[in-house]
Amino acid sequence: MNHNDQQFAAQNIRAQYMEKQSTELDALRELDAKVKRPANIFAYVFGSIGAIVMGAGMSLVMTDIGATLGLASAMVPGIAIGVVGLAMALVTYPIYKRLLQGRKKKYAPQILELSDKIVNL
Repeated sequence: MNHNDQQFAAQNIRAQYMEKQSTELDALRELDAKVKRPANIFAYVFGSIGAIVMGAGMSLVMTDIGATLGLASAMVPGIAIGVVGLAMALVTYPIYKRLLQGRKKKYAPQILELSDKIVNL
């Protein structure tokens, strides 16, 4: 390993132990994540719950779980539960878009101000 390689490796190791200074770009990234995170969490959780409910309805229709539960005919309740889950899954994206749009509108002035500072340096 030559001297330049040793210096490079030493600088990389040293950088790991130095206190990281926050920049305006880091603040902009954090603010962007703050805008998107709640909408993403909602979409993942609500969409997953909708898929699970739809799967439960499908299981009632396609298996003998209904008989185990004491239902004479599990077809109608299974279809109803599946349709509810399907509806939940279908409305997830429009609700996500509305949440995201509202948060973008709320934080737009801060993001635009910070990005103008970065761009006009």
